[in-house]
Amino acid sequence: MFPELETKRLILRKIVEEDAPEILSCFSDGDVLRYYGQQSLESIDQVKEIIKNFSKGYEEKQLIKWGIQLKGNGKLIGTVGFQEWSSEHKKANISYALFPEYWNKGYATEAVYEAISYGFNELQYNRMGAIVFTQNSGSIALLSKVGFKKEGTLREYMYQDGIPFDTYVYSLLRGEAKI
Repeated sequence: MFPELETKRLILRKIVEEDAPEILSCFSDGDVLRYYGQQSLESIDQVKEIIKNFSKGYEEKQLIKWGIQLKGNGKLIGTVGFQEWSSEHKKANISYALFPEYWNKGYATEAVYEAISYGFNELQYNRMGAIVFTQNSGSIALLSKVGFKKEGTLREYMYQDGIPFDTYVYSLLRGEAKI
């Protein structure tokens, strides 16, 4: 069964087909995608296929992607999850995205903190990683706030809109986590 998580203000829940319009809106927004390393989504059908892949990835223990929802409101405000999940190596990389109108309100920090707590406590990860565009000061601040440490730079590691960008590699180990 897909895990639903709850914080003071948020519910992290399974993304379902009915969420497709919100996912399309989020991942076709230029501000959201500026530092995400993903092409803009273009259709509801494309999003529905991605949602199916989220479910399949979870069943195969390769990824988990939660929809972030404000309590008392059924609409999504973003996503958070793990990819490159390895049970053998007890690690995964985290990613997250919120609609711009929900930035700088602490929601991403709250969601990331809850997700990493789940990863360390329930999935028994030893290491969480994150790849962040060097220009993404908001994400860098968030990762630092929850305890991630910068390990280094990957030169021209990700492309956005056909342009290569340097990224930082961040990590958080179980023993360092404040959970």
